[in-house]
Amino acid sequence: QLTESGGGSVQTGGSLRVSCIVSGLPQNGPYRLGWFRRSPWKEREGIASIDNYESSIYADSVRGRFTISQDKAKVTVFLQLDRLKPEDSGMYLCAAKENTAIRSLNVYLYDLWGQGTQITVSS
Repeated sequence: QLTESGGGSVQTGGSLRVSCIVSGLPQNGPYRLGWFRRSPWKEREGIASIDNYESSIYADSVRGRFTISQDKAKVTVFLQLDRLKPEDSGMYLCAAKENTAIRSLNVYLYDLWGQGTQITVSS
């Protein structure tokens, strides 16, 4: 089960941090956790992901502005969003895949999904 929190509204250039509590995954992995965005112009877009070895990957559109991290003890994954733009608006969903070493933001890799938390960036 995955439960997101921390969304909200912010102006262009602002920052937010979203969190996702993950239950049911072994702390030592292997697993990959990801953040995805659903918006009116894209059904589901991979934003960032991290694995149990702390190896992370990012979409080109957010690299250098967003940072994914995790707290293994609290089984929580975070996404720090800085220098936000209006096109970053959308529903941010947390996802997980157990028993994988694949480094990918492909939505079809992930089989556990949260309900999402909304982020709105105004100009």
